[in-house]
Amino acid sequence: MGPSDASRDDRRIRVVLVDDEELVRSGFRLLLDLESDIVVVGEATNGSEAVEQARLTRPDVVLMDIRMPRMDGIEATRELASTKGLQDVRVLILTTYDTDAYVFEGLEAGASGFLLKDAGPAELLHAIRVVAAGEALLAPRITRRLIAQFTAHRAATAVAEDRLSVLTDREREVVGLVGRGLSNAEIGAELFLSPATARTHVSRAMVKLRARDRAQLVVIAYQTGLVSPAP
Repeated sequence: MGPSDASRDDRRIRVVLVDDEELVRSGFRLLLDLESDIVVVGEATNGSEAVEQARLTRPDVVLMDIRMPRMDGIEATRELASTKGLQDVRVLILTTYDTDAYVFEGLEAGASGFLLKDAGPAELLHAIRVVAAGEALLAPRITRRLIAQFTAHRAATAVAEDRLSVLTDREREVVGLVGRGLSNAEIGAELFLSPATARTHVSRAMVKLRARDRAQLVVIAYQTGLVSPAP
């Protein structure tokens, strides 16, 4: 492989596939291998192997199943988020509709989003690229509904006010809009700010609230009542 080939490889999105079913992993690999900007660098059958593969290969994205033996996807996500050198690894959790009560816990643990296992190929590829770019995959209606479902009973006013006290009024507004799924450009339009200024407010709020990414801000927005759960 020449230098130009290596350079091209460096720009590809590096993915680790984690699922205890070989057929599922094989299907994902067949799909991803067709894409010129994505490369599968490892596979794992449980959470422990996922963490080890991440240490070995330093992927951009881990496509993580939740229900696995030895260590489940939630605990593996938590370990990845807290391991020095792996904090930038993005986790995209795979789940099944209305059967997986662990989606919210996954986001709390540090996942950047989640996708339904029966998603189409185009949706899966889009999700990987969005998460690899550092964004949170939180736009789909199902995501907002599940987050609302698992946070509806968790917000306590006193705790919320204490947690949000580090934010300016503008930053509170911005976190609330992030919680509603708005992009930086949409937040800017809503508040009559430039997208760059909106991005700055989002970044400052993340630092003050110690949020790993936008997905964590969405969780906090629901937990603290900045966004009201859907009825």
